[in-house]
Amino acid sequence: MKEIRAYIQPHKLNQITLALMEITGFPGMSVSECEGFGREHTDHIQDYKPFLARTRLEIFAPDELVETIFQTIMRVAHSGHHGDGKVYIIDSLEGGRISSGERGDNLG
Repeated sequence: MKEIRAYIQPHKLNQITLALMEITGFPGMSVSECEGFGREHTDHIQDYKPFLARTRLEIFAPDELVETIFQTIMRVAHSGHHGDGKVYIIDSLEGGRISSGERGDNLG
């Protein structure tokens, strides 16, 4: 099991969600609003806003779905402009389902 964590433009959330829901066996996701900044900066200090609004996606998926989910987010979130976002794949050692007490590495 892996975590796919993505930071995307907020206006892309609906498109990405619809595309992910087309994936057979898609396990679901958590979504939260966040702010951040990367390496891109403006030369106009009066226009500078260090933190920009982003939407964070957290998806825990079985290994066999990770590449499909990753590529789907990369494709749908892409506009070709700076600030499209980032996607990470992170090892997840184990998790637990609170309602059932189930524990393991494939709870996606």
